[in-house]
Amino acid sequence: MTQRQDRNSRTRRKNGGTDTKEHLSFIPLGGLGEIGKNMYVLEYNDEIIVIDSGLKFPDSELPGIDYIVPDITYLEENKSRILAMIITHGHEDHTGGLPYVLPRLNAPLYGTQLTLGLIRNKLQEDLPLYRPDMHEIRAGDVIKIGSFTIRFIAVAHSIPDGVALSIDTPLGRIVHTGDFKLDSTPIDGRVTDYGAFAEEGDKGVMLLCSDSTNAERQGFTPSERIISNTLEQLYRTYRTKRIIVSSFASNVHRIQQVADVSAKFNRKIAFLGRSMIRNVELARETGYLKIDSRMMIQVEELWKYSDNQLVVVTTGSQGEPFSGLVTMSRGENKSIELGEHDAVFLLASVIPGNEKLINNTINRLFALGCEVVYEKEKQIHVSGHASSEELKIILNLVRPQYFVPVHGEYKHMVRHSQLAQEVGIPQRNIFLMVNGDILTFTRNAPPKKHGHVQAGAVIVDGNAAGSIKSEVLKERREIAEDGVLVVGASVDDRGNLLAPVAIETQGVFISDDNRAVFNELFAASERAIQELAGKRVNVEALKKAVKTRVRDVLRKRNSSFAVVMPVISVKGPGHDFFEKDFF
Repeated sequence: MTQRQDRNSRTRRKNGGTDTKEHLSFIPLGGLGEIGKNMYVLEYNDEIIVIDSGLKFPDSELPGIDYIVPDITYLEENKSRILAMIITHGHEDHTGGLPYVLPRLNAPLYGTQLTLGLIRNKLQEDLPLYRPDMHEIRAGDVIKIGSFTIRFIAVAHSIPDGVALSIDTPLGRIVHTGDFKLDSTPIDGRVTDYGAFAEEGDKGVMLLCSDSTNAERQGFTPSERIISNTLEQLYRTYRTKRIIVSSFASNVHRIQQVADVSAKFNRKIAFLGRSMIRNVELARETGYLKIDSRMMIQVEELWKYSDNQLVVVTTGSQGEPFSGLVTMSRGENKSIELGEHDAVFLLASVIPGNEKLINNTINRLFALGCEVVYEKEKQIHVSGHASSEELKIILNLVRPQYFVPVHGEYKHMVRHSQLAQEVGIPQRNIFLMVNGDILTFTRNAPPKKHGHVQAGAVIVDGNAAGSIKSEVLKERREIAEDGVLVVGASVDDRGNLLAPVAIETQGVFISDDNRAVFNELFAASERAIQELAGKRVNVEALKKAVKTRVRDVLRKRNSSFAVVMPVISVKGPGHDFFEKDFF
């Protein structure tokens, strides 16, 4: 008996020994009620496929956190049942979780050429020794994975090579749109395949899961091509200045437009930032990006050209702390010094939660004397997501029996469900779900939303991961708000002081007489230690006593709620004396 058969037999025994009823479940683990962190699970009996594995960027409430990924506890518990992970396109909110997720699941990965190339670059940077099992597909391909037959449908988006999925199962067909819009004049000429969606609708679609990001926007999303006209106007306006363009490294369409307009104005183009350079190299190698090599120069060669001959393309449109634009705005970039001779274009919309980072960057750029053009002033960004009329067109083409809005904040999903009702889908056939909900289909019965699996957020900081409710985050917020005060003391095994107490502060405001306050802090610390001296030392009790006395002084004299951190060294039998350079 195989491991999978044994697992199935144990499951049947646990359920009473006779439960072999067919079921198909749709389980979102991320991407519902939020922008980012997309991950969706389809489960037919004992077989699972996973759609996308994205990240979400942290806001100011999560200091120091790199990014947030879905909680994959459910998938780890069912690892042996996972047949494949399918990635719809190469944006971070659909691929960014893979360095964390993929080694834990080690499942085969399916995606288009550019999507897999971007993933390969990401994994090479984060996990250079990891070798994933990758399978390249193209729009139009039909493949069979276990009981799932999957058709890949071309869609237009703000990155090339995106696909929607039509997934045929023994219980019915599911269409998952991925991110899309109905752009009739896309940069690469690859339009959303209306015919394929209509064909799937003619066959009969049981469930449609569709992108809700722009459900609140009326009408149609403009074509990406309008950006070219805007860029031409900006190049004319700032014809004497060096142009700095900031965009997502994965936004190949936007980079192509910058390159095309730069060529028209006879400007050389330099790329700055590791992710930007690697993605440009990949897109050129695979034919998704066409730039004449004669117009490309290295950043180190900028000095050879006058300002009106140059364009620099870099990352940092979201104010990412270590991105090219942000380091330039801080004067920390060794290659480029910004000033009055520069015009900076931010070619991206603001991701919710990044407003403060972006505003700080813009303010620093203005302070350096730069001209700064950003979304609020000019039409320099076009969304890659379908607006309300486009969403209704897809609903009418597919004509699903049941509908689940995905990918968006809860208000977007509610509005999308209202659009579905406007085109004739009964409210009882529309399911508003949250991450972790289980929507189950069985034969000859309507689907039911029942049960819940563990779902939520995992925060990633460097190579470490933890819960979003972690005590570490609470400590970081407290330190960020009030600072930290460290009290260092050395005692013998009877609790007697061996040396004067040492105190150091970081980020703590001492508002009145500095010396007087510190004298009180020293006295309070020593008094707390002396009161417990004369008996076998209890380090935890000492720390608690010192913390209480020091906090009392801080609150009395400065109304401060600084984090107090006692550090106690003990010398004596049964104790290791240690010295540490805390300060």
